[in-house]
Amino acid sequence: METILLIPVLVSFFVTLFSIPVWIKRAKRVGLEGKDIHKTSKEKIAEAGGICVLFGFVLGTLIYVQIITFYFESTDYLIKIFSLILSLLIIGFIGFIDDIFGWKIGLNKKTRIILLIFASIPLIVINAGESVMMGINFGLFYPLFLIPLGIIGAATTFNFLAGYNGLETSQGILILSALTVVVYFTGNSWLGLVSLIMVACLIAFYIFNKYPASVFPGDVLTYSIGGLIAIIAILGNIEKIAVFFFIPYIIETGLKLRGGLKKESFATLNERGGLKNQYKKIYGLEHLSIYLLEKIKKDKKISEKEVVWFINLFQVFIIIIGFLIFRNNIFI
Repeated sequence: METILLIPVLVSFFVTLFSIPVWIKRAKRVGLEGKDIHKTSKEKIAEAGGICVLFGFVLGTLIYVQIITFYFESTDYLIKIFSLILSLLIIGFIGFIDDIFGWKIGLNKKTRIILLIFASIPLIVINAGESVMMGINFGLFYPLFLIPLGIIGAATTFNFLAGYNGLETSQGILILSALTVVVYFTGNSWLGLVSLIMVACLIAFYIFNKYPASVFPGDVLTYSIGGLIAIIAILGNIEKIAVFFFIPYIIETGLKLRGGLKKESFATLNERGGLKNQYKKIYGLEHLSIYLLEKIKKDKKISEKEVVWFINLFQVFIIIIGFLIFRNNIFI
């Protein structure tokens, strides 16, 4: 890979890094802030910081387009790249509307699904991906049904495993880093660089979002990460391994359905300031992590940071298993 291609990655990182403090001040000034549930402090935190990530990503990707157009004098993949950007901007806009309305109100499920169908149109019109999967030719069923289903499913369920400082951001870094490796070795280096640009933005955001967070990502970030995972899977024709990497979110969705999609991921604080489950049953991987940490640590205080690392370790385990299972399809 040419060294010049590191420019969009670095630009994305620094644009995101330097725009977040500005966003924090502006968001607090207009009241776009929320309480950090797992803290005793009453200080409110700026919301919807993911808008900086989306801005950094789009700018970095456009710089990448400029480099391949003027430096490499190539127009390969431009239609796919612009379709990706447009889809992600629509997804991010939907998430931002949710953030403005507030997570307690937000968009209703029907409206969200309809809007996310519109977000899949840029991929549908270019007939993205391959309709043949597992030896089955899905024909028009693939672009007209499976692509919207993938976008809707990934964008909405990535938002389920959330609510803890740095969790959504670190999960995005892990999954997209793994997908970067996959698409690079399967002959889609251009898509790998686009994915790497988002990873760079997320690393910059993680500096402010990790415990103790000074900014929350908001649905604008969670929807965008989930949507990008689906888009990369479609454009890179790596749906199977992408779904495998998404196993924690499939489990999370099952646990959320167990609670009728009404049980929150948040924990409560005990008398020592540690986390404890607010429900008797398990309705998310967050609850399961707290339950297992209670067994491991016995009477010791459980911190928010430990819950995030516990879930991240599970994600790393899934990624490693995925590489082992699909190694013959990746490292060819």
